Amino acid sequence: MNGELELILCDIGNTTYHFLIDGIHKKYLLQESLPKFKETIFYISVNDNAAKKLEKNQEKCVDLEEFLDFETKYKGMGIDRKVVCLGVENAIIVDAGSAITVDIMENFKHKGGFILPGISRFINTYKKISVKLDYEINTKVNLDTIPLCTQDAISYSILKSIILPIKEISKDRKIIFTGGDGEFLSKYFDNCIYKDDLIFKNMKGIINANNRIA
Repeated sequence: MNGELELILCDIGNTTYHFLIDGIHKKYLLQESLPKFKETIFYISVNDNAAKKLEKNQEKCVDLEEFLDFETKYKGMGIDRKVVCLGVENAIIVDAGSAITVDIMENFKHKGGFILPGISRFINTYKKISVKLDYEINTKVNLDTIPLCTQDAISYSILKSIILPIKEISKDRKIIFTGGDGEFLSKYFDNCIYKDDLIFKNMKGIINANNRIA
């Protein structure tokens, strides 16, 4: 890999292409046209059709999944979850994006996990029930008292639905938060850290560990 070229990483999700280009973030909706890159794009993807679109429209792409060494008994675990768990010895990894994934690592081994809707998905669910439930989340709602208005009632329910199962499974173990809502959710937990760009940092680690990647 030529060190003089830009390192272009792409995390393809269910709604966006998320690029990291020399430390700069760029996001494109899956239905949008993508810019042309002459440099190699190193990517992971949970969306086969979106990955095919990327491969078709770019000069050179490398799917990092084939270079990933990650063992688990979990069936159907997404590549994004595997990547954020890489190299973790003992911790709960919470990736809080459009979905919130929670994975358990013990002695560098994946023990399982679960998936919750992301905060934005919860909010959209309430909107679909009734226009009278169309509220943004109150990030300062008091979770120790019963709410006395609809916005707080919705916010309380959303946050409790996310926080309680994570606390139940984590107990006294360290929690690593990442993802767009990870820093916000981390404030409700002790013994936790927030790691920005964890998925991209681990993608770089895969590239650096594999001399076969050109």
